[in-house]
Amino acid sequence: MQPSILYSYRRCPYAMRARMALWAADIKPEVREIALRDKPAHLLQISPKGTVPVLQLPDGTVLEQSLDIMHWALGQRDPFGWLQSAGEAATQLIAMNDGPFKQALDRYKYPDRFPEQAQSVYRQQGEQFLQRLESALRQQAYLLGDQASIADVAIFPFIRQFAAVDADWFNSSPYPKLRTWLAGWVESPLFAAVMQKFSTYTA
Repeated sequence: MQPSILYSYRRCPYAMRARMALWAADIKPEVREIALRDKPAHLLQISPKGTVPVLQLPDGTVLEQSLDIMHWALGQRDPFGWLQSAGEAATQLIAMNDGPFKQALDRYKYPDRFPEQAQSVYRQQGEQFLQRLESALRQQAYLLGDQASIADVAIFPFIRQFAAVDADWFNSSPYPKLRTWLAGWVESPLFAAVMQKFSTYTA
């Protein structure tokens, strides 16, 4: 049987979280690293939206959303129990990340594209989410309790991106628990594994 095919972009946070779930489940697809300006014809054929990640299963089924890929992978094998806390709380927290926080992150990261407000305003908008996470982490080791869940895995790549916009600011910001939590994920062997470099797929 042919392996699954994962179209990915190494630095994309959506692709990162999909790879985290696949690697955790010990599912090793053929990874096709794309160039954003020259997307493979096969990717556009199976997923005309042209965004990553996209997972094509051996039976031809195509999963076009990172959360769908995560749930499918962990449904096959979930050695860390990430789905055990995959209830409404996880759904709501991920929705906040993917909605209002991602919008603030994009504006904070690319303020020249959004000149309506100062960059500091966009950072403050994003901080509303950071404050929520910091508050949770003051009570427990992970976002939803003392065990990691799909919410942690789905959210940390975006916090990593937010932190990198101004690392000096983030390192002195009033979010020590969040920094420790983020460092735990970024320094994990699993994250190192999913961040290995692949040659750009050109076929």
